[in-house]
Amino acid sequence: MSDPNQREDRQFDFSVPVLVAGAGACGAVAALAAADAGVTPLVIERDDRPGGSTGMSQGLFCAAGTKSQAEHGIEDSADIFFADIMAKARGQTDPRLARMLADNSAPTLEWLRERHDLPWQLDTRFRASYGNSRQRVHGWAGHSGLDMVQLLHRRMSDQAIDVLMETKLVDIFARDDGRVIGVALQRADGAIEEIGCEALVLACGGFGANRALTDRYMPETRTLKYNGHEGSHGEAILLAEQMGAALADMGSYQGYAMLTDPQGISVPPPVLIEGGVIVNRLGDRFTDESDDIAGMVHPLTQQPDGMGWVIYDERIEALCAAIPELAQLMELNAPKAADSIEGLAALTGTDQARLAAAIDGAQNSVAEGAVDAFGRDWRDNRPPQGRYRALKVTGALYHTQGGLRVDASARVLRPDGSAFPNLFAGGGTARSVSGPSSWGYLPAMGLTTAVVLGRIAGQAAASLTIG
Repeated sequence: MSDPNQREDRQFDFSVPVLVAGAGACGAVAALAAADAGVTPLVIERDDRPGGSTGMSQGLFCAAGTKSQAEHGIEDSADIFFADIMAKARGQTDPRLARMLADNSAPTLEWLRERHDLPWQLDTRFRASYGNSRQRVHGWAGHSGLDMVQLLHRRMSDQAIDVLMETKLVDIFARDDGRVIGVALQRADGAIEEIGCEALVLACGGFGANRALTDRYMPETRTLKYNGHEGSHGEAILLAEQMGAALADMGSYQGYAMLTDPQGISVPPPVLIEGGVIVNRLGDRFTDESDDIAGMVHPLTQQPDGMGWVIYDERIEALCAAIPELAQLMELNAPKAADSIEGLAALTGTDQARLAAAIDGAQNSVAEGAVDAFGRDWRDNRPPQGRYRALKVTGALYHTQGGLRVDASARVLRPDGSAFPNLFAGGGTARSVSGPSSWGYLPAMGLTTAVVLGRIAGQAAASLTIG
């Protein structure tokens, strides 16, 4: 931060009503929301092309009470969604923020569908699982998060919203009362520009690529690979903290136990949801694969070499083959295929007897209509049963879920709970609703938080500059 005594009469190169820092899903949605409210924002992005963490995702987010759910006969509501969020986070998150996200998830999705022609619909391949008590994961069939970001950028272009690529936020100028009056930006050639603004939306990434911060706040991830956006160093979080902003849930993150080795492609969750299992390199199962999609990374890291095999079969493959990640793995001929346990053990280097015991144990639980030794309920599912497939996997850190504490209007808060007058945050910069660690993460909740907070922040920022 610059010397506060020099901020009151600072002269800027030029000024804009709303500045949005970050051009991923949150920033793009914030910009579209501001434009719809009648204010044309300026968007900056540190990378040379749009993408960020959203571009590395599946482009899926949760929404409750949508038209697409109703078309598929799914009864859901904001109240049910709110209860699921709080239950998954064990009550250890901000209920006001959780309530706002649940209430606004469907309206935000419908606004983007109807106003901006984003083709999201309920993805019926994602059963109610991992804390979502209803089918509420929405996506764009056959497409990824990168497709989503690129489409959002086309919509920004349609609205004549300028995006300055290769432009990094390096300072925030504010008055003594915390009111932001402008920022310093660094362009690709190193030149510094100072731009005034009436409202600032921080929609930058989290801090997963900042090893010093992850070691400080989540030391249990030190042995994990990082499989997130390399630009996620948390600069916006640190700049706002220097202003006196409060941080929350900095130990929260999404881990993942199914990053393929050596391909570096995620095995999509439906492979497990539809009956797949994970074994270690010896052939033993070691966890309930249906319990915690993010926290499952930790029992995997405790296995020999921290490696495992996702075991599924031809039936599961057919159900999941259209999911882009699995389709890509199949194109690469990554899955090892065998008609028998003996053949699968030979291909994976696992112990045949132990692998057979792992698969037989799950199959016996189905026959008995019971829960298996790891707590997995097989009554409505079926484990692999021949024509096997196997993918070698390891654990990884995907993205952080902690950040700046915000209120239900996406305004950044101080430790005493008071809000900065015109500073907003969303995306990886803002705290989500996963609680203090990895176990509170709901599938697709990261993008829900980004998109909904983006819309709320864009609307609120625009309202400060009108009239």
